[in-house]
Amino acid sequence: MSLSDVLARIEQLAPQLQVQQPTPATPAQAPTTHVSFADTLALAQAQSAQAPAQGSSDASLPSAAAPYQADIDSAARENGLDPALLASVIQQESGFDPNATSAAGAQGLMQLMPSTAASLGVTNPYDPSQSIAAGARYLRNDLDHVGGDISLALAAYNAGLGAVQRYGGIPPYAETENYVQQILGRYQSLTTTKETS
Repeated sequence: MSLSDVLARIEQLAPQLQVQQPTPATPAQAPTTHVSFADTLALAQAQSAQAPAQGSSDASLPSAAAPYQADIDSAARENGLDPALLASVIQQESGFDPNATSAAGAQGLMQLMPSTAASLGVTNPYDPSQSIAAGARYLRNDLDHVGGDISLALAAYNAGLGAVQRYGGIPPYAETENYVQQILGRYQSLTTTKETS
């Protein structure tokens, strides 16, 4: 099965899965070895550097993104993000379900915790426009704190900036490592599709 087949299958199953925010790993949960993301990270970061910071209508985004395309483009443009990266995070977080709520209480498309959403000025976390705009600001803040490193910003979005700083990189939590790998894989697929179309 090819990588594109695996990514397509993940996108099909993602809306059916219950979204959950990470729980800090205990020493027993922490893996003893780290997954190497070097090749995937290098490619994703190189493509991100080449991609325009301004959002624009992007036919290569998942079809589930279509109802939110204008909000994704706008939030990406305002925060200097690639729309494909923002869409990849939304796919991973909520499967584009604006009513998603995790067991930990994270809400909406971008799965923001209530206190985080409130700090970003969100009055209705289930409103797609508010969720996307706030999630994009939050991701931009994470990127700024980790020197623009996409993998570390994604890890911070999932596990918290404190965990990334504490470990000096992607925290050794299986959930966070998988989260980063899956988003980078999807992002790479979207940017490759965009470049060949």
